[in-house]
Amino acid sequence: MGYVSGAFGIRGWINVVADTEHADSLLEYGTWWLWQGGQWRAYSFEEGQVQPKKLAAKLEGVDDRDTAFALKGCQVAVPRSAMPAPADDEYYWADLVGMTVANTPGEVLGVVERLFETGANDVLVVKDGDKERLLPFVAQVVLKVDLASRTITVDWDLDY
Repeated sequence: MGYVSGAFGIRGWINVVADTEHADSLLEYGTWWLWQGGQWRAYSFEEGQVQPKKLAAKLEGVDDRDTAFALKGCQVAVPRSAMPAPADDEYYWADLVGMTVANTPGEVLGVVERLFETGANDVLVVKDGDKERLLPFVAQVVLKVDLASRTITVDWDLDY
């Protein structure tokens, strides 16, 4: 859902860069999970506000700047059960990562390593060994996403 980019103020607030469609949607969840020290740790969300390009948030138990600053770099997640079900033909990025990508002739292009957003559309980063392909996540390219078989069928040639 995002990551902690640093401390905000002196009372334990953190700055968060959200990786959500609407940054303020992260403020709707009562429990945030932070990846810290090689494990996930739950924090109760107390309050927050939208700042230019970031969110400022207060988590229970984080009461001073030093404690907040120690969370810098932590990934932020929320329980999957708390998230709304995606609409038809919509997908959570986390569901797409690790899926096999093949073109219509059945040639495997690789596996989705990650996604990123551009101004125009989302982009699949597909890795096959050392080869990396960037495929726009648009209807003309992505023909079918099959979550059950963990495959994505695309109109994309191996030579692209």
